[in-house]
Amino acid sequence: MRTTACLVSVLALMAALPTAATAQTAPPPAVSTAAPTYTAAQFFDTTTYGLGYGGAKAFSPDGKSVLIRSDKTGVFNAYALPIAGGEPVQLTNSTTSAVNPVTYFPADARILFTQDGGGDELSHLFVRTPDGAIIDLTPGDKVKADFLSWSQDGKTFFVTSNARDASAFDVIAYDATTYAHRMVFENTGGFSPAALSPDGRWLVLDKSLTSANNDLYLVDLTAPGEPKLLTRHEGNVAYTAFDFTPDSRAVLIGTDQNGEFQQAIRHDLATNTNTPLIQADWDVSFVFYSPTGRYRVSGLNADAKTELTLLDATIDQPVALTGLPDGDIGNVRFSDDEKTIAFTVSSDTSPADVFVADLTTGRATRLTHALNPAIDENALVEATIVRYPGEGGVMIPAVLYKPKGASAANPAPAIVLVHGGPGGQTRRGYSAMVQHLVNHGYAVLGANNRGSSGYGKTFFHLDDKKHGEADLRDIVAGGEWLRQQDWVADDQVAVMGGSYGGYITAAALAFHPEAFAAGVDIFGVTNWVRTLESIPPWWGAQRIALYDEMGDPATDAERHRRISPLFHTDGINKPLLVVQGENDPRVLKVESDELVAAVRANGVPVEYVVFPNEGHGFTRRDNRITAQDAYLTFLDKYVRK
Repeated sequence: MRTTACLVSVLALMAALPTAATAQTAPPPAVSTAAPTYTAAQFFDTTTYGLGYGGAKAFSPDGKSVLIRSDKTGVFNAYALPIAGGEPVQLTNSTTSAVNPVTYFPADARILFTQDGGGDELSHLFVRTPDGAIIDLTPGDKVKADFLSWSQDGKTFFVTSNARDASAFDVIAYDATTYAHRMVFENTGGFSPAALSPDGRWLVLDKSLTSANNDLYLVDLTAPGEPKLLTRHEGNVAYTAFDFTPDSRAVLIGTDQNGEFQQAIRHDLATNTNTPLIQADWDVSFVFYSPTGRYRVSGLNADAKTELTLLDATIDQPVALTGLPDGDIGNVRFSDDEKTIAFTVSSDTSPADVFVADLTTGRATRLTHALNPAIDENALVEATIVRYPGEGGVMIPAVLYKPKGASAANPAPAIVLVHGGPGGQTRRGYSAMVQHLVNHGYAVLGANNRGSSGYGKTFFHLDDKKHGEADLRDIVAGGEWLRQQDWVADDQVAVMGGSYGGYITAAALAFHPEAFAAGVDIFGVTNWVRTLESIPPWWGAQRIALYDEMGDPATDAERHRRISPLFHTDGINKPLLVVQGENDPRVLKVESDELVAAVRANGVPVEYVVFPNEGHGFTRRDNRITAQDAYLTFLDKYVRK
């Protein structure tokens, strides 16, 4: 479990400055390539699709549609996508904040969705009725709420809400007809609700102890009492509650108790015994069953990509699907009768498209075409996995995108891309941001510095209370590795990242001023003292793990000040682009304001873009295009020579 990854993995959300027209008039790439180049507007005219929540009801009660999210209008909204083919039917019409569809109601065409206030992360849960009326089920200025699960009979749905206490999430049961609600679990023990059994009886709670150690507890909601400890252990062990079995008799748990990687076990509630379920040489990311338990879906985080298995548990054999393009399957959702699944398929060069498949025949049907038809997929670049040496002989995994035409005769400018976190992971998969930069001749090295998830718990904890030190030097080493490639222009290497990656970007310029030609800081932390004191109250118990990893501001403020770029801006002498959402509750806008002012005082070129209607990650298409143009224009001006 890595709770501190909450500061965000932003690979798919990054953004920043000029306009779509700017990209069209930007200087042509220095790298010669036969492939066409495309503007940021063309890349972001690609539609992003996603399915409703896992464990919810993705299929309409009549079985004719699946519930999806799409940014076709430029802002994410909820749609009903006909499984027989045809255009999706828009169900919500937000022009401001992103809508996240959750679930259909079991017996009618109502849906649940969540929406926050322009990126402030105070999401509410709403009902959309068949006539288009919208009802806020969780009103309140400072309320954050989310869907947890349906009861098996479909008469009740369960919601997490911090309305009672801003730092704690209670569990509320809502009547699906009247919306009358009652509290079924009052969270006064510093827990995080993690999973609810299909029969509505058993609630699993997660309690953080340190960044490497947590426990799972069990509550019987029919006979409330003190939560029962499920994971008695010694030493540092991390646990994740994946799901319950459909019969509610067992909970599926991930744990790294027996090795470097998270494995899956089955915990029987009656006997209190554990049985191995999935063992692998990578982390098991998820496990869940279809409604009756006939099918089991699981995923491995295998070297920065998900390997998914859809198993027919009755014969212990994978289901064979036909009619699919090359790519990775994800987001599997079952119809209630288990005859049909909806899922997505994506790859490095193709964004996620929605498919359905008949489980009797295995034949799949494509329902969407996400990539802008103006873009030739053959012009895009497949990633490769590389490893380069970091400090102390630690090998650093990275995802490399090499632009077409890059060679010793035509060296490319390059970017070290730093993920969010701390503790996130740069992964393979389609990114309009990355593909646009590569399409314009930039190599992109998505580094997974020490402290990244996905490579075992030892690697994961190498940076605990050492942030801005060896992990930063891993990023500097990534720049050096790029310069050693004969197809990279060694004087044209920049650093770029969002959230924690934005912090590392600013820190690289401050503490290693000769390592990079320029930096792009996307809502990055600049003052750890203030940031750690300003953690939103709804982080609740996660604050314990974050403080354990980063240090408590009450006792470690001196170290936090030492690693914070804001207090060392006199060392920054390379051009800097800073991009910030005004409503960001995690990295406050003042962080970027002060960094920009201090670096400008050095006489160093600084460009600054603020989006008034975004938070920690940019969800509006117009803002993402503006941001993407900013990246390319800035890099062309200060890095490409």
